Amino acid sequence: MKKAFILVAVALINTAAFAQTTWKADRMHSKLQFTITHLMVSDVDGEFKDFSATIIAAKPDFSDAQITLTANTTSVTTGIDPRDNHIKSDAFFDVTKFPTLTFTSTGLTPSTPNHYKLAGNLTLHGVTKPVVFDLWYRGTITNPMSKASDAGFQVTGVIKRSDFNFGAGFGSSILSDEVAVKANGEFGIAK
Repeated sequence: MKKAFILVAVALINTAAFAQTTWKADRMHSKLQFTITHLMVSDVDGEFKDFSATIIAAKPDFSDAQITLTANTTSVTTGIDPRDNHIKSDAFFDVTKFPTLTFTSTGLTPSTPNHYKLAGNLTLHGVTKPVVFDLWYRGTITNPMSKASDAGFQVTGVIKRSDFNFGAGFGSSILSDEVAVKANGEFGIAK
């Protein structure tokens, strides 16, 4: 009887230790950026100032992570107001018609330690397509200020404008079809 009790107690502790945890992006320490090439000679960087991201995971290495991200397209900026107004127009983001872009993960595949292939569905400009990004889990630490757990991630990859009918009036000699994406995120446990 005592042995059975110990086994049940261990099982309950293990279940609690690996219960799903929800992590939210700390906006003060996270960025969602992109880079596109203009006229085949110059890179233009941009970012979304307003976005949220959530990770739900039970494993400490995040290998079972479910990731969602939503960005407000009206918050896109390249640092140049006339260009920002242009990319918010119906020629590109069409922010009135498509006020958000979203990403929902569909799976993680380990590649090397702490590195994964992150598969998911990206919805941009009203079009949803499967995409694959590289995810680097940078580790989890105890924040010396808050004493809470913080986890760091970096996501990089490339999408094609043509897959999303984005900026269709601008050929690749004006704007590259490939757009590099980079997201750095610091996540804390949701309260």
